[in-house]
Amino acid sequence: MIAVNPLDSASVLAAFGALGVLAVIFAESGLLVFGFFLPGDTLLFPAGVLCAGTAGQPARLALWQVLLCAAIGAVAGGQVGYLIGRHGGRALLARSSSRRVKGAAARAEDLLARYGYGKALVIGRFVPLLRTVLHPVAGALGVPARPFTLWQTVGGVLWSQALVLAGFTLGASVPAVDDYLLLLVAAVVVLSMLPLLVEARRRRRERRAEPEPEGPADSEGSEGSEGDAEPGPRDEPQRRDQSGHHDR
Repeated sequence: MIAVNPLDSASVLAAFGALGVLAVIFAESGLLVFGFFLPGDTLLFPAGVLCAGTAGQPARLALWQVLLCAAIGAVAGGQVGYLIGRHGGRALLARSSSRRVKGAAARAEDLLARYGYGKALVIGRFVPLLRTVLHPVAGALGVPARPFTLWQTVGGVLWSQALVLAGFTLGASVPAVDDYLLLLVAAVVVLSMLPLLVEARRRRRERRAEPEPEGPADSEGSEGSEGDAEPGPRDEPQRRDQSGHHDR
């Protein structure tokens, strides 16, 4: 009996190969809660490395199978996530107690509002954590099915194929690179977190640039001083004239 840890890329690839890529990428792309903790970038890149054979060692995985399974998992998972969002996605997010899930959902909603459907669905694929909640959030917000399907397919294929081919290129050019899979996974994790750091820095700059709201004390004080102003000496002659006119 083989013990498989779905959170460990090496364990998944050793046990299931390309089918493991399909299953994990499917879940990571659309299953809102469970997929949030699964590997994405850190599975596709090592899978590509294992597809590269050398003169002394054949490839452990077939490149075409990994590419096909990665694309199917990414696109199908995105569509399932969209359907989850259309049918109760907001309630599911509201019941979640994870601050990371809620924070990623807020970023996904902001991304859709800022860039529109096309750019958001393509860019969001390359941002960890965000891509898992992006598709359910799109469904919950009522993004039309046709543009969603088009752009999430484009994003899913670009993301999955680019990472697998990058790993394959590295594996084919560097001998015995698969002996350092753990270091490669760590490097991929660091690189995949860069978009999150850039987004956090942008948000911090926007908060600093926002003008501070003026306190109500100044406006109320000025209005009160105008309304409560005492009559000056210029008003006295008019009062005397009016009183004299009435007396006559």
